[in-house]
Amino acid sequence: MRKLRFHPCGNYKESYEEELSIFTTDFGRLWTGIGLILLFVVIPAISNPYLLYVINHIGIAAIAAIGLNILIGYTGQISLGHGAFFGVGAYGAAILSTAVGFPFWLSVIGAGVITALVGMVFGIPSARLKHLYLTIATLAGQFILQYLFVSWESLTGGPMGIMLPRATLLGFDVKGDRSFYYVIFVCFVIMTWIAVNLMRTRYGRAFIAIRDNDRAAEGMGIPIFRYKLLSFAISSFYAGFAGGLAAFYIGSITPEPYTLMLSIEYIAMIIIGGLGSIPGSVFGAIFITSLNEILSHTTQFFMNIGVLTKVALTIAPLREFIFGLAIVLFIIFEPRGLAEVWRIIKSSFKLWPFSY
Repeated sequence: MRKLRFHPCGNYKESYEEELSIFTTDFGRLWTGIGLILLFVVIPAISNPYLLYVINHIGIAAIAAIGLNILIGYTGQISLGHGAFFGVGAYGAAILSTAVGFPFWLSVIGAGVITALVGMVFGIPSARLKHLYLTIATLAGQFILQYLFVSWESLTGGPMGIMLPRATLLGFDVKGDRSFYYVIFVCFVIMTWIAVNLMRTRYGRAFIAIRDNDRAAEGMGIPIFRYKLLSFAISSFYAGFAGGLAAFYIGSITPEPYTLMLSIEYIAMIIIGGLGSIPGSVFGAIFITSLNEILSHTTQFFMNIGVLTKVALTIAPLREFIFGLAIVLFIIFEPRGLAEVWRIIKSSFKLWPFSY
């Protein structure tokens, strides 16, 4: 009698190891490998210095946006101070490298640790505050840190800022857009891998439980304040790490960039990219950084045409309006963001050429 063999008609998981694995199929591993080849071989080979400059800023913004998405998208704790935390990381790296003499890699990691501690301080109100009240508390933190960047001249240099030494790694000078490209995107891959794995652990599941219903999570035995504080720390570490990278990449820092507008940009990234989605944070960083560059070039184009100078002056202040409009349109027409658009595209390729 012939023995019958049954083949599974889906991707079923039969063990915890399979449940926790990131790549469940060889197809996913293949495309991940192709993506890494494109990221580290093809893109730096074909890109000019300006394009590398833009891509480097996208990589830095994506690291910070992933951190904010862990806090807002996964834990449900709203923060309007992420731009200031980014600034804390930048100043932390600058002070550690100039005043203390730390090397580049240790300064960046130290900046993340310092920012995590600062973020925990401003996360303490989450023990008793939620929603709008927590938003106001983090907004106050944004203004407090902005004031310190300008006024604490003995530490931050005030409006004059701080010049950073040249970054060195393993005895080699990291200079130019191409060298920083590899440093930034190695860090980006590592930080993304950590975030993806974090969301699959008990800590990530606790974050999601708190976001969905904090009272039910507390009833299940989850110490919600401890996990909220941990979420603030992780989110701030990502912001500080990205800020430290940005400080070394630019070479000098001043207080002007770390304003409320920067915090709004990061919120726009995760809303447009997709709340509660690590790839969505990357899509949002690409969208907002590219939009900034397009608006900047459009303004410059009209400024170069003398007759249209008034048009350029009208376009220049429209950045905030365009960000707000983009957020509203995504909330109305695609509330799950670009990550959902990407999911639909992938699903259509899986079903092609059959519509069912």
